[in-house]
This record gives sequence, structure tokens and C-alpha cells, in this order.
Amino acid sequence: MARTILPFGPQHPVLPEPLHLKLTIENETVIEALPTLGYVHRGLEKLCEIRDFNQMIQIVERVCGICSCLHALCYCEGVEQIMGVEVPRRAKYLRTIWGELHRMHSHLLWLGLFADAFGFESLFMQFWRIRERIMDIMEATCGNRVVVSVNVIGGVRRDLSPEQCQWIEQQLAISEKELKQLSDTILSDYTVKKRTVGVGVLTKEQAYQLGAAGPTLRGSGWAQDVRQTGYAAFGEIGFEPIVEYGCDSYARSAVRFRETLQSIDLVRLAIARMPAGETAANVAGAMEDDTPTPVSAGERRDIMQAYNRDKRHRFVSAPPPNLDLPAGHVAAKVKGKPDGEAVTRVEQPRGELLYYIKGNGSKNMERVRIRTPTFANIPPLLAMLPGCELADVPVIVLSIDPCISCTER
Repeated sequence: MARTILPFGPQHPVLPEPLHLKLTIENETVIEALPTLGYVHRGLEKLCEIRDFNQMIQIVERVCGICSCLHALCYCEGVEQIMGVEVPRRAKYLRTIWGELHRMHSHLLWLGLFADAFGFESLFMQFWRIRERIMDIMEATCGNRVVVSVNVIGGVRRDLSPEQCQWIEQQLAISEKELKQLSDTILSDYTVKKRTVGVGVLTKEQAYQLGAAGPTLRGSGWAQDVRQTGYAAFGEIGFEPIVEYGCDSYARSAVRFRETLQSIDLVRLAIARMPAGETAANVAGAMEDDTPTPVSAGERRDIMQAYNRDKRHRFVSAPPPNLDLPAGHVAAKVKGKPDGEAVTRVEQPRGELLYYIKGNGSKNMERVRIRTPTFANIPPLLAMLPGCELADVPVIVLSIDPCISCTER
């Protein structure tokens, strides 16, 4: 029977990322899939040669906006490891809180897109409505809804007041209630299961051999998550990964849904156990012209006036009691230059994120190498597609939550 080579992407109505696949099909069945990458390469790793190691924090945050906080965290931990900087415990807890908020925001975005891929538009809108509340929390505590820019070498540049922590818990309680109302739909609805159960099968052995990461790996029965290594505050609050054994698109979606609820619990736990203290390491010998100073009352007033002038913005729910930036936050820049190399890992919403960082004693890094989870999940994706129906390709591709912006940088 004649075979046809059909291009899928890089632009497609249900594909949010510019991933190009050459599909060899026979009638309506996919026989082979080959990827073509490189459409959004930006050369971000090369910038380490012309931007100093502090400026690179802003660069790595733009590798992927949805998980920018975790890219910055992974980079900062690498530089801190090279320079021997001890991060305050409170800063570790704050990093954990904002990292889990980013995980919720990413998973809710994906759950909506996944529902839209098989035509469930009302479910798509419900998940994105809950996501707005999470983004409101990030804006109220960091000043931005996506790229929050809270991580610095030695700690974080923001703090949370008791009033803000209480408000965050209130918003998370509402989000948790709304999420649980959708659990029967995303996990038990006939239409959802018809389009996902048995679709895009990746066996446990294939997931291991092909190097799958994140929910793609845990959806195939592997209890592996970088948070088990105890980075940030996970070593103190504890963590157990969410695992499903269905090895299909349904199992991967169930992992992400359950992880969203788990992240709510982790944020609550971090808030409850967060110690008092500094939010950034006061490293001995901070540069004279970089002496950290609190945000002045005049600066805070200007920030809030500009914020209030934006009439387009509306919180999903009642705004927090204190939108003002904390007056006492400090962030010291580290004196000296990184000299050495380090490998650090964190758990991005899509899976394991790895940074290799090498300093040569100058202000610029010699090498910054990033291995993203989508890169690891493309070989498993190519194993899932052969044998599926053409109509199931968008669902299977989305089931790995591809981020080509991360992959190609």
C-alpha cells in the first residue's frame, strides 16, 4: 500500500510549540516519525561569553518563561556551589514556594491545552481560570505574572510578609477546591478516557531505555523525581513522587493533575515550616558600589502608582492585603569571580533540568550548558507515534508537554 509523508508542524492549530515532525502514514496509521529541530534557536548559551555571571540569571530565565524561576534556581545553585556560598534557610523555603507556584502554573496551562487538543473547550477554560489565580499570586508577591526574577546568587530578592502568606493560603484553598471539582472530568469522563487511554503507549522498559524525564517517565511507572535529592528546601519538608502505571497519555495527564494538587500541599508545608531570617547571603566583601539597600518608601509608592494606573488588570479574586514590596528585602552581590565547574539539577514541570557551569576566574562564564527535559522526551515521543491513528498525533505530542523554546534555546 502506498505511503505518504505528511508534515506536522511547526505551525499547527493544536500545537502550541514549533515542533516539526515528518510523519510517514499508511491510510490513517502512522508508520514512522522523524523530528526537525532548530526553528527557534537563539544562542542563549553563547551569551555567557559576553554577559557576566550575575547578568546570566536574566538570560537563563528567558530560556523558558513558564518555568523561568526553576531555570534561574538551577543556575544560581551551580554558581553558589562553585563559589562556596551558603544560602540562608529562609531563602531556600522561598525558592521552594515560588518554584512550586511555577509548577502549578505550568501544569494548569498544559491541562487546558491538552483538553483543547481533543475538543473539550469548556474544560480548557476552567483550567486556565484556575491558572489565573496562581499567576495573581506570583504577581502580588514578585511583581510579575510569568518571569518573576526572584533568584539571585546567594538567595532571593523578595520576601513574604505574614499577611501575604495568609493570603496565599486562602487563594490556594480556593484553587484546590476548584481543581477537585474538575477531577472527575479529567480523570473519569468517557470522552477524555476514549481519547487518551491506550493512546501513545510508552512501556516502563522503553521509558528507561530511551531516557524519558518528568511526568512522561513517572506516567510509565518510575518513581523518579529530582526533588527527592533535597535541593532548595525539599530536604527538610520531604517529598514523594506521583507515579502512574498506565504508560499512556491518560497516565501522563493524571500525573500532572495530581502533581498540581501536590504542589498546593508543598507550598502550604513550606509556608508553615519557613524559618525567620535573612533572604540573601550577606557574602563577605560585597562590592562597594553594589551595597544592598532596602527599597525606599518613595520607590514603593511609585511602583504602586504605576500598578494602579493599569486599569486593564483585574485579580480573579480579591487582591491581597499588602501589594507593597517588602521594605526590608536585601540581595547582596557576591564579590569575586567563579572559578571551577559544577553540575546542578532541579525538577522542572516537564522533568529533570540539568545545568553544567564552568567558570575560569573572570566575570564571564567559560561555559553554560543546559539539558532540558523536552530534549530527553523527544526519543520517547518518536517511540509512541508509530502505530497510532493520525487523529491521535496531537494528543500524543502534547502528552509529553513539549517546550521547544527550552530545547533549542
